[in-house]
Amino acid sequence: MKKILVAYDGGDAAHRALDMAVDLAQRFGATIGVVSVIPVHAGRVPVDPWDDRAVHTSELAEAARLLRQKGIEPVMHEPAGDPAATIERIAEEGGYDMVVVGSRGLGLLSRALQGSVSEHVATHSKATVLIAR
Repeated sequence: MKKILVAYDGGDAAHRALDMAVDLAQRFGATIGVVSVIPVHAGRVPVDPWDDRAVHTSELAEAARLLRQKGIEPVMHEPAGDPAATIERIAEEGGYDMVVVGSRGLGLLSRALQGSVSEHVATHSKATVLIAR
């Protein structure tokens, strides 16, 4: 394992994912990339005004600060698109061996309505996927 990609949105699950990635990177001498995807939806308002580029830029800055405190210089990714598919694409294009994502613990109805990014990435990514709970 040489390259780890962490999906980060600033939430509790993302913090757990970041901590797990740090532990693995330190054990195996791997590098860390962090991705925060600006979700784009079909329709008249493709970007949620409460989940725009400024929000994701702030999340990435937080992740970079936390990683640098641990002595890790991360590679940052801030794409827009469908979150799950975009994480999978970044992992493949960037040659990441592992993707670490947090699980928000959605119930059955929420997963059915919103979809689970972690579940989709775990079942579709070509890289090994670790879900932090």
